[in-house]
Amino acid sequence: MSRLDSFINRVIAQRECLNFACAEVADLKGVVFELGLGNGRTFHHLREKLPDREIFVFERLPAAHPGSMPDEEHLIIGNVSETLPAQLPAFSGRVCLVHSDLGTGDLEQNAAMARFIAETIPPLLAPGAIILCDPELDLPGAVRLPLPEGVQKNRYYMYRWALSQ
Repeated sequence: MSRLDSFINRVIAQRECLNFACAEVADLKGVVFELGLGNGRTFHHLREKLPDREIFVFERLPAAHPGSMPDEEHLIIGNVSETLPAQLPAFSGRVCLVHSDLGTGDLEQNAAMARFIAETIPPLLAPGAIILCDPELDLPGAVRLPLPEGVQKNRYYMYRWALSQ
């Protein structure tokens, strides 16, 4: 598969999974965590789909398109391995949607990040929260959800946090 086709499959997966997740959390209380800003496309999409929801973005080096940049109050700058755990006291049980797009081309680094995310987010999650990510997470307490139609298998992963922990 060409890199272009792979990119197209990834953005289709992101869009379809984000659309599904936004509909699923529409009636849940809580905030959204966007782990990784990149150029801001998925943040912009979340902001469009959930206009009244607070979206907190974690990014090491913000360099997004100006129209896709969160305000200072909602941008948490630094290494996610430090900034995400620091949010536990303020957001325990309050996050209804996590979108993690922190993957790289390094499979070993991706596996380490997936372990970190799976170990760190459970105390943050509200009952019924949706987690979207690539790569796959080992997340006890969550149910893996089927992918929306049109999303290539194993291209993206979706989970629902158990309704009560």
